[in-house]
Amino acid sequence: MTRADAERRIKLAAGDRVAVVAGSGRLPVNVAESLAEAGHPPFIVMLAGEAGGDPVLASFDHEMLALEEFGDLLPLLKRRKITHVVLAGGVGRRPHWRRIRPSFALLAVLPKALMALARGDDGLLRVIVRELEAGGITVVGAHEIVPDLLASEGPMTRAKPRKGDAADLDAALAAAHAIGALDIGQAAVAIGGRVVALEGVEGTDGLLERVKELRHHGRVGGRKRGVLVKCAKPGQELRADLPAIGPATVDAAHAAGLAGIGVEAGRSLVLDFGELVKRADAHGLFVVGLPAKGAS
Repeated sequence: MTRADAERRIKLAAGDRVAVVAGSGRLPVNVAESLAEAGHPPFIVMLAGEAGGDPVLASFDHEMLALEEFGDLLPLLKRRKITHVVLAGGVGRRPHWRRIRPSFALLAVLPKALMALARGDDGLLRVIVRELEAGGITVVGAHEIVPDLLASEGPMTRAKPRKGDAADLDAALAAAHAIGALDIGQAAVAIGGRVVALEGVEGTDGLLERVKELRHHGRVGGRKRGVLVKCAKPGQELRADLPAIGPATVDAAHAAGLAGIGVEAGRSLVLDFGELVKRADAHGLFVVGLPAKGAS
């Protein structure tokens, strides 16, 4: 861990209680394990349909919460005497409004949530963060609990970008930054210096599956190599939804015929680092931390 990483780490007091609002993926597990190792076993709020089934998360004190019950999150945390909360993991869908059961807690936040959703997913995250903090709970980023998850600048694998990969990295980074400004997604794929696919609501896994299909059907002109790039959205709420890659991302990028992955250093998360590097080296893929395009 670097000195800068150490300065990012949140210092928890003995009486602090931390909750992890767990979506999909490995990030909630990494955060929960780190908290437990530091002597702060977390309370896990599993988002129904996203988290669940992981034995590590299930081993902690936990409750399930449907997305449609998001208005009940703050009262739940207050009942559990939570002082800090980490929003970790993916959410693959928006709430189904017809399934929402009205409550006083929900009615207090619903108008703000509806207005925020009209502006995009990041707007809703900002509303949730503000509501939690207005209720006296400190919201912290996963990178403030586990700072060594943050991507460092430069190559992380044996393979390194070739000279010809630079144009792909530049093109994909510019495209990811542009769609991030529109709150559409955080990732793009470029092959042969041209952007061929952008991340949408299906997430990075769906993006790479589309690229795989494009190759299968010959829609990328037989070009080789290519890269996936992920970066934070301009002005993003960095305590929630930082872009992340893990071992599964490496496998999917390899299946899509890509040569490597670039992530924004200091503003992206690298999950299960050792396993990610092992798989990337086995596939001959490079993973590289790119200079941050701009602070929020």
